[in-house]
Amino acid sequence: MIVLEKRPAPSRGWALATPVLAVLATMVVGGLLFAALGKDPVLAIRTIFWDPLFGDFASYTRPQLLIKAGPLILIAIGLSFGFRAGIWNIGAEGQYVLGALTGAAVGLAFYPSESRLIFPLMVLAGALGGMAWALIPALLKVRFGTNEILVSLMLVYVATNLLAYAALGPLQNPEGMGFPGSRNLAQWPAAANLDLLPGTGVHWGVVAAGLAVIAAYILLSRHVFGFAVRLAGQSPRAAAFAGVSPSGLVYACMAISGALAGLAGVFEVTGPAGQISIDFNVSYGFTAIIVAFLGRLHPVGILLAGLLMALTYIGGEMAQTQLGLPAAAVQLFQGMLLFFLLAMDLLTTYRLRLGHQRVTATRPVATQPHPAGGTR
Repeated sequence: MIVLEKRPAPSRGWALATPVLAVLATMVVGGLLFAALGKDPVLAIRTIFWDPLFGDFASYTRPQLLIKAGPLILIAIGLSFGFRAGIWNIGAEGQYVLGALTGAAVGLAFYPSESRLIFPLMVLAGALGGMAWALIPALLKVRFGTNEILVSLMLVYVATNLLAYAALGPLQNPEGMGFPGSRNLAQWPAAANLDLLPGTGVHWGVVAAGLAVIAAYILLSRHVFGFAVRLAGQSPRAAAFAGVSPSGLVYACMAISGALAGLAGVFEVTGPAGQISIDFNVSYGFTAIIVAFLGRLHPVGILLAGLLMALTYIGGEMAQTQLGLPAAAVQLFQGMLLFFLLAMDLLTTYRLRLGHQRVTATRPVATQPHPAGGTR
């Protein structure tokens, strides 16, 4: 029979190979899923992975790749700090929403001014809003020992309700004839996050994502803070002996992840989304968790994983319109990436061995004469 045998040390080769194998397995099983839905699996996979880059509409979809990848990379970079340290912030979606809300609120407070300071103030407010929302589970964990997974996740639903309240209340466009949603910030020059190079999809959010990748790489590989993060994740006891403050690390990691998620929110609301609306949140915060793990919690890996996940977003939308694939099937296809990654990640620390079932022979029980005759 097949048994799992623990490796003496985690395999570096498998650690690098499992993301690639997870993508290939997702393609195969996803193709079977599409075939079960009555669609051509080869055409569906091609539409998702090939057509956005080299298809007939590639001149339009290629810039969209950066627009979609920017917030995913930005949020995933922030999450990677906590995940490396064993701090599980699952509520980045709520921090993303709060960043958009606070940034939009600050900007709209100055409407219709054309000051150049408005956009930087919105960016700062968005980062602080996301950070403040992330520090709530951090504070509760440090002071009361609560589980940051549950608290951060529950705060997502609070943020969603605040989003609906703002879209229908304080931030609603007074000239919108009663429709929910704020003014279109992308059409207000002082607050618009437009392409820095027209037609490329490169806006300030994409620039911030690139800078976050560089900064995270330097922090994690060259700075004492990165050493503390890695040590806390690998051996909390050793980190304590090295003088790493557990509570300080919780605050720092949650603050970084919240701030970057908030930045992603404010760059999105001032650019591609354009306004605060009830359906503003599109699960970037949850998808970024897949991106972080698919990229092995490494900044460069997260950059590549973010581009890949953005490709599935754009290709999935094309598959829905051109092939009639249901949205749920595309979302399931994206979720398979994380499932197969976690499943194959087992091979990093364990190897498969062919074992033999050991059969233990039982000794026969000796019979003894019974006083009344016979045996027992």
